Amino acid sequence: MPEPIEVGLVSYTLSAETYAGIGADFDTEAVDDAILARLNELVPAGVVVHRNGKAFADPDVAEIARNLDWQRLLAQIDVDQILADHGR
Repeated sequence: MPEPIEVGLVSYTLSAETYAGIGADFDTEAVDDAILARLNELVPAGVVVHRNGKAFADPDVAEIARNLDWQRLLAQIDVDQILADHGR
């Protein structure tokens, strides 16, 4: 099986400003993991985003992955629910 190809870098984590604006305490690592898991459910088969934000794709879907609208995909994630699930 051919090696996956790096196709981009995705900034999926919430910023410190976002957390400060909410004013509550969260398990930020768990929030990041939950966002990443949901993002990986939304991408086409053969595409995966790693914890470091690097996106990889199987060669046959690499071009599709390069053209993904990452912001649109991230906007589909219910971050409020994820935060509610991971408050301290």
